[in-house]
Amino acid sequence: MTTVLLAGASGDLGARTIRALVARGADVRALVRTGAGPEKTARLAGLGATVVEADHDDPADLRRVSEGADVVLSTLNGLRDVMVGLQTRLLEAAVAAGVPRFIPSDFSADYRRVAPGSNRNFELRRDFARVLDRAPIRATSVLNGAFADLLTGQAPIVLSGRDRVLYWGDADQPLDFTTKDDTAAFTADAALDEAAPRYLEVAGDTVTARQLAATMTELTGRRFRPTWAGTPGLIAGVAKVGRAVSRDEESPFPVWQGMQYLHSMFSGDAELGPLDNDRYGPRDWTTAREVLAAR
Repeated sequence: MTTVLLAGASGDLGARTIRALVARGADVRALVRTGAGPEKTARLAGLGATVVEADHDDPADLRRVSEGADVVLSTLNGLRDVMVGLQTRLLEAAVAAGVPRFIPSDFSADYRRVAPGSNRNFELRRDFARVLDRAPIRATSVLNGAFADLLTGQAPIVLSGRDRVLYWGDADQPLDFTTKDDTAAFTADAALDEAAPRYLEVAGDTVTARQLAATMTELTGRRFRPTWAGTPGLIAGVAKVGRAVSRDEESPFPVWQGMQYLHSMFSGDAELGPLDNDRYGPRDWTTAREVLAAR
């Protein structure tokens, strides 16, 4: 039985990953901050995890909960203090405890390919990757594109109320999407794979804005039009201005960060490939059409 210490267990992706790991027979330790409330711990225990508390600022405490784990898996979400600071402390604790493997909370498009400074959240992942690559531990990052779940409203691409699908640049630019459940399931397989490489890239579906418009037309019976909203450079510029005047610098996903992500996708800079979808055998990946139809 593989023992997985999972940080970020109380988050959305963390909970989905716990379920996937437990279904595969893993022994899951759900890491929470010292003093986590009984409601949170009961919910995690109900998912089949053993809840362990630790002071996230105490290296010795993090080492204690890491002892005996086969892999430390992070689904943490936040800004530099979390994505670089806390993850570095977790990494150092894992190394000190002799944990063989570490899976960081990357879960994004290919941040390695984008221009420095063009996407704040990608930059945080790249900064931590440099720390991770220097550590004496085997590491695996899962890159999944954008979460397909966002197509149902949070991502300003499919505008159901206006019968439009927005795009920047080229309506035929491939866009990589993977649902949170599919990402969690693949990550669980990667956590149990002792031979997993440094990077694994998956996309539940790769579609274009033109294809999304055709799909919405078929699903609704209304004509959805792919609508040009400007160039990728334009949305990058708007994001830069938005960041300069925004008061949301301390938010993980302010509006301007979403614009940076759209630029990374529609410019093609963060496109995935080659894909590792079949590494753990055939599976029924959830398509963008299925996500939109379930809406």
